[in-house]
Amino acid sequence: MSETTADFLLDTRGRAQDLGAWVVGVAFGREGRSCAFALGDGTVRLAQDWRSIAAHDGGCLAIAPDAADGVITGGDDGRLMRVAPDGTATELAKYGSKWVDQVAAHESGLRAAAVGKAVHLLDGKGAALKSLAHPSTVTGIAFDAKGKRIAASHYNGASLWFVAAKEGTPRVLEWKGSHTGVLVSPDGTHVVTSMQENTLHGWRLADGQHMRMAGYPAKTRSFGFTAKGRWLATAGADCVVLWPFFGGGPMGKAPTELAGGDGVLCTTVACHPTQEVVAAGFGDGLVLIAEVASGRVVPVAAPRGSAVSALAWDQVGGQLAFGTEAGFAGLVDLTAR
Repeated sequence: MSETTADFLLDTRGRAQDLGAWVVGVAFGREGRSCAFALGDGTVRLAQDWRSIAAHDGGCLAIAPDAADGVITGGDDGRLMRVAPDGTATELAKYGSKWVDQVAAHESGLRAAAVGKAVHLLDGKGAALKSLAHPSTVTGIAFDAKGKRIAASHYNGASLWFVAAKEGTPRVLEWKGSHTGVLVSPDGTHVVTSMQENTLHGWRLADGQHMRMAGYPAKTRSFGFTAKGRWLATAGADCVVLWPFFGGGPMGKAPTELAGGDGVLCTTVACHPTQEVVAAGFGDGLVLIAEVASGRVVPVAAPRGSAVSALAWDQVGGQLAFGTEAGFAGLVDLTAR
């Protein structure tokens, strides 16, 4: 595949920019207009005009769509920030010298920030609601689809909390080892974590059944469920590995592999919000999209020698944004013309 061919979509339907710093993450606002890149130098770049917003005094560590519009970010300066679609930056909370390295928000208005061993919940106005304590440092957080529960990964497992409960303890999902990220399936029936080892672990909530997804040559640093939760798409191999979450799977089921064969590790995945389509970024900078049913692969951006570190769809799946460790960023419009 020539670079010209691989860059066809980026050249004809997109735009790109060298942002000059590691792209830690990218997110689209739920309003459908804003796209923001969080950078390792502490700035947030808005894709509409590549304007630089001073968000953190240090590095950005996390970014997520805010509850209604714009994005929220966490940094190593201990601040939880909101960046509006027009670029206005507002401090929502300050947690001293502790890093805010995980953030999440739900369209109901809830926001969450992981700071050390605690997950802090805030309302839509930025007011603190409660703090959820964990036995060790929280490494990942995720709301369920309805915003009624929040999951947190940590050493030796994950904790699942009801956010509206005034008091109480979480449901603790135990599995020994270092868990580094967490997801709740779209239907709320499963929790899955990535691990420090080259494996993932999961729990079926109805009966506590364990699920171990192994065989990766590298750590799985990125994973996500397809729109209806039928497949769990994962990075960490030289292809996109998809585990079936239907027909009794993934226990006893072999995974499906997409877009592999050249030996370069897949570093980042992002699932389309409505279709069984997965975007994937690789260690050499290649970005592509793949259809699960047919296996058809369409290149989006050519390899540029730096690993893809961030990847996100907008809320309807019409735009795809990506960024690399070297600071190259792109935004592609995939809507029909």
